Amino acid sequence: MHSPCDFQLDPRLEQDSHFFQNWPLCQLRLMDDQQYPWFVLIPRRAGLRELVDLSEQDAVQYQLESRQLSLWMRQQFQPVKLNIAALGNIVPQLHIHHIARFTDDKAWPAPIWGCVPMLPYTEQQLQQKLFHWQQSLPVWPEAL
Repeated sequence: MHSPCDFQLDPRLEQDSHFFQNWPLCQLRLMDDQQYPWFVLIPRRAGLRELVDLSEQDAVQYQLESRQLSLWMRQQFQPVKLNIAALGNIVPQLHIHHIARFTDDKAWPAPIWGCVPMLPYTEQQLQQKLFHWQQSLPVWPEAL
C-alpha cells in the first residue's frame, strides 16, 4: 500500500507548477504557463507511476477529484475541449494534466507539449489568478 506519509513531490513538478489546494487524495497544482488554463492532480501517495498503481479506493477518489476539477474548469473557462492526460515520460511520478483547450490557443489542435515554450505567470498574475479561482473552486475536506 502506498502511504501519504511518504509522499514527496518530484522537484520538476514543484519547479514547473504552483500549489493550489490539497484535496483528499491529490495535490492540485497550477502549471506555470499562462497560455492555457492548466492544472495537475498529483495523488499524495509515494511510489505511484501509473493510474493502475492506485488502490481501488484511491482510484475511485481520483475519479471524483478529476471529475470535480473538470466540471469546475468547464464552468470557469468554457473550453472547446478538456485534455486530460497522464504521460509521465519525463517525470515518472503519477500526475494527471487537466488542460482547457480553445480553437485559438497557440497549439490548437495539436497537443500542447513541445508546441511553444511555456510562458510563466508574473507574480502579480499568479496571485490574482489563485485568489480569483480559490473563490470559485470547491474545497474538499481533508480526508483519507
